[in-house]
Amino acid sequence: MKKVVFTALLLGASMGSAQAASSVTLYGIIDDGLNYISNAGGGRQIALSNSAGFILGSRWGLKGVEDLGGGYSAIFQLESGFNTSTGALTQSGLFFGRLAYVGLASNELGSLKLGRQTVSLLDYVGLLVPSETWAGTFGAHAGDVDNLDSSFRLNNAVKWTSINYNGLTFGGMYGLGGQPGDFNRNSGFGFGALYSGGAFNLGAAYQDWQDPYLSQFNNGANAPAAISSPIFSAYSSAGSSRIFATVATYDLGNFTLGLDYSNTRFVDLGANPGNLGAKPGLRGTAAFNNVEPFVTFHLSPFTTLAAAYNYTRRSSVNSDGGATYNQVALGINHLLSKRTMVYATAVYQHASGVNSGGGSAVANLTWASPSSNNHQVGVRLALQTKF
Repeated sequence: MKKVVFTALLLGASMGSAQAASSVTLYGIIDDGLNYISNAGGGRQIALSNSAGFILGSRWGLKGVEDLGGGYSAIFQLESGFNTSTGALTQSGLFFGRLAYVGLASNELGSLKLGRQTVSLLDYVGLLVPSETWAGTFGAHAGDVDNLDSSFRLNNAVKWTSINYNGLTFGGMYGLGGQPGDFNRNSGFGFGALYSGGAFNLGAAYQDWQDPYLSQFNNGANAPAAISSPIFSAYSSAGSSRIFATVATYDLGNFTLGLDYSNTRFVDLGANPGNLGAKPGLRGTAAFNNVEPFVTFHLSPFTTLAAAYNYTRRSSVNSDGGATYNQVALGINHLLSKRTMVYATAVYQHASGVNSGGGSAVANLTWASPSSNNHQVGVRLALQTKF
């Protein structure tokens, strides 16, 4: 009977005049700090910045829940990103560019959400990797090509998430392209699972975007938008992008050991040759394999040290020989209170081979300006507070 009621709710049937308890929460994160980049387009850069290097981007949001009775709730979340240094909106100026969804939740059937949302890669894998926990965007895998640092979200998405089954959660999502006469164009889908059992965590996810230049890189942003890294920007003609990722962590008391792996494939190169930045004449698939071991050490209840090594290898495309990116990240954070911390990160990246456009590979830490040569260092000292 409960399943019938839940289905009726999803179809918009009358929900009666239930006047159960409801709540709305205002929350946010403010993060700003001093960045040093050894080579940003040929010169050193020192700047107060919230546009690169941050662990968690500055944001504010509203989330709410209304108890509908019988174990069901109406839910919503709106989240807006902003640059602390300038006050400008991020996500290319979208007011609620980080999140905008409404949905229904059940104590037995999980939740169903409709709107602009994070993808399964972040939900089940990304939240455990260094870039989302301590290394920041400088520590994201080369160009964030696997989206584990959540560079891109999915528009027009329907997302279902299970309840927690003794540590196991899973779910899937589909983003409707909305193109008349072509159901698949600009669409995307993903699914994943995460098990958290005591000291052990294991997650895996898959994400697929059709016409990624539009559905992934420019999904609601002001085109031409996010695809600017020489690591993969010339592959904007791809017919689809397909990403698989997995992560495992194990807590040994003061130490936590982790390992993540991802495979990113830009498939059917040349399918959309008119897209901005697309290199003419490309055919086939560009595949990126990434592996990253990492460790954190809790020096005290307030101070954590961390380190990671990331290896990314791109396969040869049209016999160009491919490219390799080696990256080392170090970090420290210190809690001043439950809501406020200071942190420092330092990341070094070395590139070799050929970049996506056919020239010599250059280093490019995520969201930083590309280096003019094959190496780049990013250092950040920052303050973060939550409310």
